[in-house]
Amino acid sequence: MGAETGRIRVAIAHEWLVRYAGSERCVVEMLREFPDARLLTTVVRPERLPSELGRAEPSFLQHVPGATSAHEWLLPLMPLSWAVRGDVHDVDVVISSSHACANAVRVPSGVPHLSYCHTPMRYAWDFASEAERFPRMVRPFARVGMRGFRRWDRNVAQRVTRFLANSSTVAQRIERFYGRTARVVFPPVRTDYFTAEGEREDFFLYVGRFVAYKRADLAIETFRGLPHELRVVGSGSAEASLRAQAPGNVRFLGEVPDEELRRLYRTAAAVIAPGIEDFGIAMAEAQACGAPVIAPNAGGSRDIVVDGVSGWLVPDLTVAGFQQAVRLAAAKPLDSAEIARHAQRCSARTFRAQIREEVESVVAG
Repeated sequence: MGAETGRIRVAIAHEWLVRYAGSERCVVEMLREFPDARLLTTVVRPERLPSELGRAEPSFLQHVPGATSAHEWLLPLMPLSWAVRGDVHDVDVVISSSHACANAVRVPSGVPHLSYCHTPMRYAWDFASEAERFPRMVRPFARVGMRGFRRWDRNVAQRVTRFLANSSTVAQRIERFYGRTARVVFPPVRTDYFTAEGEREDFFLYVGRFVAYKRADLAIETFRGLPHELRVVGSGSAEASLRAQAPGNVRFLGEVPDEELRRLYRTAAAVIAPGIEDFGIAMAEAQACGAPVIAPNAGGSRDIVVDGVSGWLVPDLTVAGFQQAVRLAAAKPLDSAEIARHAQRCSARTFRAQIREEVESVVAG
């Protein structure tokens, strides 16, 4: 620790900072807990970020033309970008916020490395779910290349002192792919903003990007033939096909500001989330507003949804299974206040306290 201040000197390494989403919110809360921390990344786009993140120190990739708008195409160079920047000096601990290559940050001998893992690299370990990101002609070559990435990623993971996972599902992946155990620390949800108020109405809500694994198609098809309206918040490359297949009781709202999203959460009969998520920020936000969640009995929803208390877990990914849950939600409303209390487990204050506890422990140990 710094001799003068007695504070823990921290460096935080995050994959890339080109948008403000769930993993970036985790980094902001880490910086609020450790405001003097250095922030390292590969590429940064300050105009799209809160000021806390805009000050990040990028790698040489920042100078590659188009890097901030096409960063994922630079993935093969990211291990090198972490290697050539050298060790992080004059710190007591390094925290990596990792879902791709940030675990490769170079840490001096004797300095602990705490990895907050959003998931082991999807490109490498679950290529099938990420294949649509690659042009069709490139996919066979990318698949072969990811075999090497898997070996590299597993080797890098052995240099980490301690792993934290954002859900039980991710902890299981860490054990399966890296052979390491991980404590679960839920990511921060804005439970001070998303709060329960108002009366429930007779519409259901889907919130999420229109990408394959989110299963917006299943949410939409669930409402075919049902007497309830589904309101859909989100956008993405599949929007045209989703609109074409949607029945008349499905209403697309596009992207909405936070204030409108909060109002929708507060008044929806339930939120339907058919995708298998690593965690599922939207589910936790909905519950903070007192909305029950209908989700698969798989992935991060197992951590978020208590079946019959804060929502319903559907045993299989079928239209019939989700329709049954929708009918149950319409016929048997749950206690909104109890649902909102349940969501406090994911508050930003809880996240910061748990991160500090882990940092102090790993430094002392």
